[in-house]
Amino acid sequence: MTERFERESNSPPSPDQERAARSLKNTKQFKIARQLDLAHSIMMQGRLVDAETQVREALDLALKTFSRNSVEVGSALNRLARIISEQGRPAEAVLLAQEAIKTFEASGASDESLSLVNSRKALGAALVSDRKYADADKVFSKMKADIAHTKQEGHNISAADLDWVIAMLKLGKGNDAHAMTHEMLTAATKKENVSEGRLNYLQAFNAMAIHATGKDDQAREMYHKVMPKLIDRVRNDAENQTASTKQQERTVLILEDNISLLAKQTKTHPQIAVQVAAEAFSLADLARGSSVQRALNASAARANIKDPQLAALARKEQDAQRRAASLEGVLTGLMSAPTEQQLPAIQAKLRIDIVQVKADREKFRKEIEQKFPDYADLVNPKPSTIERTRQLLKPDEVLVSWYFAEKEGFVWAITKTGAPQFHSFPLGREKMAEIVSKLRKSLDAGVATIDEIPAFDVALSNSLYNTILEPVHTALQGKKVMLTVPHAELGQLPLALLTTKLDAQPAKAKGGDFTEYRKTAWLIKDIAVAQLPSVTALAALRNLPAPPTDRRTFVGFGDPFFSDEQAKIAANTAARAGNQMATRGIPLKLRSAPKTAGVSSAELALLPRLPDTKEELQEIGKALSADPSQDIFLNKDASVARVMEMDLSKRQVVMFATHGLVPGELDGLSQPALALSAPSVTGEVKGDGLLTMEKILTLKLNADWVVLSACNTASGEGAGAEAVSGLGRAFFYAGARALLVSNWPVDSEAARKLMTDMFKRQQQKQGQNKAEYLQASMVNMIDNLGSGSQDAKGKSQYSYAHPLFWAPFVVVGD
Repeated sequence: MTERFERESNSPPSPDQERAARSLKNTKQFKIARQLDLAHSIMMQGRLVDAETQVREALDLALKTFSRNSVEVGSALNRLARIISEQGRPAEAVLLAQEAIKTFEASGASDESLSLVNSRKALGAALVSDRKYADADKVFSKMKADIAHTKQEGHNISAADLDWVIAMLKLGKGNDAHAMTHEMLTAATKKENVSEGRLNYLQAFNAMAIHATGKDDQAREMYHKVMPKLIDRVRNDAENQTASTKQQERTVLILEDNISLLAKQTKTHPQIAVQVAAEAFSLADLARGSSVQRALNASAARANIKDPQLAALARKEQDAQRRAASLEGVLTGLMSAPTEQQLPAIQAKLRIDIVQVKADREKFRKEIEQKFPDYADLVNPKPSTIERTRQLLKPDEVLVSWYFAEKEGFVWAITKTGAPQFHSFPLGREKMAEIVSKLRKSLDAGVATIDEIPAFDVALSNSLYNTILEPVHTALQGKKVMLTVPHAELGQLPLALLTTKLDAQPAKAKGGDFTEYRKTAWLIKDIAVAQLPSVTALAALRNLPAPPTDRRTFVGFGDPFFSDEQAKIAANTAARAGNQMATRGIPLKLRSAPKTAGVSSAELALLPRLPDTKEELQEIGKALSADPSQDIFLNKDASVARVMEMDLSKRQVVMFATHGLVPGELDGLSQPALALSAPSVTGEVKGDGLLTMEKILTLKLNADWVVLSACNTASGEGAGAEAVSGLGRAFFYAGARALLVSNWPVDSEAARKLMTDMFKRQQQKQGQNKAEYLQASMVNMIDNLGSGSQDAKGKSQYSYAHPLFWAPFVVVGD
């Protein structure tokens, strides 16, 4: 019996079994192909995560059904590389595209096969996203040579590709880039069914290539025609959240090139300098604010909108947005298919449906703008203009805005009267970020004692001033307040500490009493500095109604317990947790900053407690005549539930003395947030202890100030600037007029003195700009030896003239 079974199991399969196996294999092959096509269609709709899921399922099935070196596995890897690249994960995309090429080669595919040609195109695109332009150029050139052979076999594939155009431009091959964009544009205009969005992108890339060949006037003419349409599409994509990371990068590339061209034209065509400055200003605002705006759109859309009419309208408008974007994605996918798969009747029906859905959406938008203008301005702010900005400014103010591209930066200075100033300078974003990082080393040094504080690099500070502010210094003359709109990592550096003159007296290497810094020509001595999260925010702030007169002066939330353990330690001991270390020299009491950068799944309990914020809240509360029992909430009372249930509209100053967190800093955190007491401590059934941007949007404030005093809001490689901007705009939407935030872990004693002095000045001298109160307190801290640290006998130990002490805080807002 056993022998018979073995003979049967080892015998070759019957013809019926072979046919069944082939049929099953063919079915799976068809399923893989259809799933990859579906993934492509989903990708074209901007649903990149869903597209990735589809491809990974197809890849898994291909690996189980066919050999590792099969065409099916190669096709799935190739499609996955495309999707991952669109998501902004270029290093992964490069590896996947390389694996796809190896797979096709191992399967026996020839160099001129469509499979390998498409794989090389995907690899070239991924290398461009990874900024390896020379490598990308080689891959695309190899692809072009292979296509020449493929054409001889009857196929007709174009080697032209926008990613190759980008590589050419980056490598200085302007003429080649122009030839390619011209070829692509000519081919597109001959097609009956080319989408307007695709045509706009090709026209913009052609303008970029023309600019690279030195034909500036011709490039400007083309940009002038296409930019209004492109800007409308960018705003629409930001609102719909449909643009992929790669699309956003391409758009920023176009905007930056146009700004660079306009900067040159102010010199070559001085008669239109005012006009081009205005054009460039609006483009920079669009390029600068997109990521924060997308986060706000998402939060505003999810927020619990109290007005049922607005909620219903917003839902209808958002549904119409998504439907239009989805239909356009399907149409684009059909139009990019081979001729025999174009389905013209379905395309015609899709066009009719898209027009109708867009008309419906426009109707809902207009109704929202008419009935709920504040909400409309939050989710879809109109691009800022110099003229509109000028009307909002006071005679003693100047607004200075920056934008940093890859190799150059731009600055605008706008005053109430007089021509706006617009200049470019040879400092790109990467180099600027490096300078900011060097300057911050003596400010966020992580040292334990006064003796270890590094010297501030006054020469580098002066060099940065000469580069980014000196070109517009005449606009600052005679002004009391400079409103700044920094870009990228520049937002991590309080501009008050720039030095306007080279310091003749070099600072000591480390330590000392810091009195030499009293003679330094700090910018803050010349002008008060306030920061704006965006140019468009100024209009909303300046149009707020006058606050009521019956508000209480203050409410503060601080020293939260982030874990049960912290609560138990606080209950059982009087010892204070902190950064104070009894080593050599005078201890430096820096507030603990969250150390979550290297933690993959950080929890709220990992955050260090901030016990010294209790004294700060009490001292500021005392200066503002607050009642500790009704106005100051500490420890477990500093909870999200307490914040959300309180009527904060009757408070002049709302203060949060806790950590500010950026997306990704805690597990699952997708938006900026303030960390408050853990639910396990407060007894809240629901919640996570995080006052997120989404929750802030639902608050009703009427506050002159929102103070974020213990937040290291500029941490995290530029993400902190996004946190300030995101939290700031959320607080402004909720009804705040200004934020006061810190840029690095502050010295506890200096922070208390500075904040208390500032609020006392405001009480004593009403009517000034908030930045002027902060300026006066900073200058006092620098110049007045008595404001420094003193020992138990009142003897001065060291001055607070080092910017680590006086410069951490910035006013964000009005």
